[in-house]
Amino acid sequence: QVQLVESGGGLVQAGGSLRLSCAASGVAFSRYDMGWFRQAPGKEREFVAAISRNDNTYYRDAVKGRFTISRDNAKNTVYLQMNSLKPEDTAVYYCAADFRWRGGYVSGLQTDYEYWGQGTQVTVSS
Repeated sequence: QVQLVESGGGLVQAGGSLRLSCAASGVAFSRYDMGWFRQAPGKEREFVAAISRNDNTYYRDAVKGRFTISRDNAKNTVYLQMNSLKPEDTAVYYCAADFRWRGGYVSGLQTDYEYWGQGTQVTVSS
């Protein structure tokens, strides 16, 4: 049974940092591309960042230079380091896993991800 469990969310002031973690079980983690998505209140869920199984990364423009995605295959965990947080980063953050090999290209489409975590809340106060 595939399970993705996010952690590390919380309340932080603008300009602060958080590191989200997503622990995977029931999958051959090193064979999956991993992504982070977020959903703010009243908005659609959107792509944040992704990392391929061979460590290619991809970010939405709004987080470039502030967020860093990484993975530790030995721990079956993907991370999202978030720095210089802004109130508009407030959302529930979800991790997701994509098994299909895309030749190193990392997808930002939600429909390409087969498995999802339950989400962790990030709140940035102004």
